Amino acid sequence: MSRVFKLFLSIDRFLLWLIATVVLASLLPARGAAAGWADLIADLAIALLFFLHGAKLSRAAIVQGIGNWRLHVLTLGSTYVLFPAIGIALVWAARGWVDPLLLSGLLYLTLLPSTVQSSIAFTAMARGNVAAAVCSASLSNLLGIFLTPLLVGVFMHVAGSGALASSHSIGTIALQLLLPFLAGHLLRPMIGGFVDRNKAILQPVDRGSILLVVYSAFGAAVIGGIWTKVGVGDVLILVVLSAVILGLVMGVNVLVARMVGLSREDAIVLLFCGSKKSLASGVPMAGALFPSAQVGVIVLPVMIFHQLQLFVCAALAGYFQRQSERDVAVAAPLPRTADAIAAAATARAIAVPDACMPGVTANLAVLEAQLDTLRGADAKNAR
Repeated sequence: MSRVFKLFLSIDRFLLWLIATVVLASLLPARGAAAGWADLIADLAIALLFFLHGAKLSRAAIVQGIGNWRLHVLTLGSTYVLFPAIGIALVWAARGWVDPLLLSGLLYLTLLPSTVQSSIAFTAMARGNVAAAVCSASLSNLLGIFLTPLLVGVFMHVAGSGALASSHSIGTIALQLLLPFLAGHLLRPMIGGFVDRNKAILQPVDRGSILLVVYSAFGAAVIGGIWTKVGVGDVLILVVLSAVILGLVMGVNVLVARMVGLSREDAIVLLFCGSKKSLASGVPMAGALFPSAQVGVIVLPVMIFHQLQLFVCAALAGYFQRQSERDVAVAAPLPRTADAIAAAATARAIAVPDACMPGVTANLAVLEAQLDTLRGADAKNAR
């Protein structure tokens, strides 16, 4: 429970930083030459971010988990088929009572790749298949560099959203995101050890680059009059619609895992990797895909969904962790012999008098029989 609480505190701190960045951009947006410098610094920070992502990517972990192809297909299907289908349906349903550009942002978030670090962290915490999570999340993130611009061009045109992707976006994304990523991965044999040993030091690059892009994007949006178009009611609507998207995706993934008979460990991977969207990829991609005046509004739903998914996944990971610990405790055999009972009692600082040992042994035998009955009933219900 303490780990979940610490995770919540970490999430809250980053949320506060995001809010502070939006407030700063609203009060002091970069203008003129300063705006150009802010954009350049943000672009360099994002290039460094993806360079480090490439350097962190372990080929051994990918090879270890890549054989589970059925799970990876399901995860990618959730990320790039289920999410967009729900996004398009919501855009059509909400048309006319939500700002078209906000709906574009909502649709855009459904077209993004999955997260990497948090998906793996939550899977590990929930006692899931970590190797498969590394492979699925990394593959989703890498494919997203190509698939997200393609899906934006196709689905946003079909949905008739208010945002327009720029024609040079794919080249910009390849230059700013893909090349640094590949360079970092190719240099992993030389710098991978340093990156792995200094993850805590490198984390500010991850979050700092996002904050820089958010400042640049919201500054341009403020100059374009974002707060005359977006009100508190719009933000609340985005929270509700984001919750609907997350709830539907998680519900479908749970049902699919049961239908195809995934193991508990693989079902956890599908739940976490298949229901998350990457803020780290979404913010810089939006800067490359859309006009600067639209980026601030486009990334607002992504920021809201990002925080919501972390809160929900943290709670679920904690629940699965406690469930796994209970299952291990229940599955552990009770001591039956006098020596085993004495050893267990000593480990717990309990003294069992010799005169009481026969009674303790008999009682434990009765409890073991009752546990066997309960385990049999659980197995029958599971079938």
